[in-house]
Amino acid sequence: MQLVDNNTFLEQLTVLFESTKGSIWLTHKRLTYDGEDATMKHENGSSEDSREYPCLLRVTDGEKAKFSTHVEAGQLDKFHAAYGSLLKASMTTLRKRDKKREKQRAEQAARRKKKMTEPVAVDAPKRGNGRRRRQRQVKAVLKQQGSQKKLKEREEARIKAEVVI
Repeated sequence: MQLVDNNTFLEQLTVLFESTKGSIWLTHKRLTYDGEDATMKHENGSSEDSREYPCLLRVTDGEKAKFSTHVEAGQLDKFHAAYGSLLKASMTTLRKRDKKREKQRAEQAARRKKKMTEPVAVDAPKRGNGRRRRQRQVKAVLKQQGSQKKLKEREEARIKAEVVI
């Protein structure tokens, strides 16, 4: 892995975006040094035992290109502005989201939810003509009750999970 300065890193990344047709992996980490305590700066601004750590950025295409840079905390805003504009300019070939399909799925989910909350009327006779229709209606009521029960259990589990977190 080759360690370069910030400007060289951005230049090499631009060249890599232009030349590579496949995937590129970008890694961001806070750089810590072995054997040191990792204490962060407190919110109230006290500087006792506080240290600002640099950010480590790594890039690889999985084959040849592997390089990284260290960005000091004071230069982070300036670097991120240049880095962000580079990423926006380079990622123009990404596929756009299929909003039409997402809209259809949302509509289907809304229909299912509405169908689950609408009460099913059981109005056919128990015997004679319409008996099978009544059986289907009863089956639909039981299925609806089961799905409502599952939904209620999921909601309770979600609320429990939120309380735990």
